[in-house]
Amino acid sequence: MGEDPLTMKDIYKIGDRKEFKRRVSLKDIASFDEGDVHQVYATFALGRDAEWCSRLFVLDMKEADEEGIGTFLKVQHHSPALLNEEVQIEATIQSLQRNELICAYIAKVGERIIASGETGQKIIKKDKLRQLFDSLK
Repeated sequence: MGEDPLTMKDIYKIGDRKEFKRRVSLKDIASFDEGDVHQVYATFALGRDAEWCSRLFVLDMKEADEEGIGTFLKVQHHSPALLNEEVQIEATIQSLQRNELICAYIAKVGERIIASGETGQKIIKKDKLRQLFDSLK
């Protein structure tokens, strides 16, 4: 596939931040097909929310004919977040090159850091994504 020219909005710089808050609910706890593991904020829920916090940049940056797609996610746990605790995630732009956005994030309950890591996303033309997905069928 040839490269499509991107027109995404150049409105952010390294160091810019976004915030997202989530109260840990039953849908966020560590649970698998075999049942609940423990009633704490699961790695997959934390990853989902960290990626969402970073995606808040993408939503502002992409044009109508563009979409963001995740490229990687790193999660390092430091402390658990319990059921009903409020988690605040702050994503900070570490790198913004061409159509790739890399953010570092920190997740906290109050002042206690529960996790940190990185997310990667790319902004791509919707048509190019559709062609890629169709080619996998």
